[in-house]
Amino acid sequence: MVNTVRRRYLEAEVLGASPVKLVEILYRAALEAVGDARRHLANGDIRARSRSITKASAIVNELMQSLDHARGGVISRGLVELYAYIQTRLIDANTRQIDPPLAEVEQLLGVLQEAWRAVPSAPETPASGVEPEYVPVNCAY
Repeated sequence: MVNTVRRRYLEAEVLGASPVKLVEILYRAALEAVGDARRHLANGDIRARSRSITKASAIVNELMQSLDHARGGVISRGLVELYAYIQTRLIDANTRQIDPPLAEVEQLLGVLQEAWRAVPSAPETPASGVEPEYVPVNCAY
């Protein structure tokens, strides 16, 4: 029941969100997955830890794939490098079963999330007046 309510809330939040808000939602989900991975690691639950790290990695991959390199310029390229580093740290945490890489990823994602919160959420309309194509976001990892 709780998962159903939570899923419906998330679905409504995603469907009504601006592109900036969607990125915030992805950061929140990635941070939640990393936090879960850290708890599972501390409890010795290898399978759950691995699932949580895989979920965080999939979300970071989605963030990386959604970058607009044509408009993002240097920032976009910098984010690609940072996301690749985060992926490497997640793999390290999973294979070596250690917490420090997870703590580092949690800190990095937290900083990125705060930066995105500072971005204005004004609706984005292209200068041409043409509405952007709708692309759904999959948050069920």
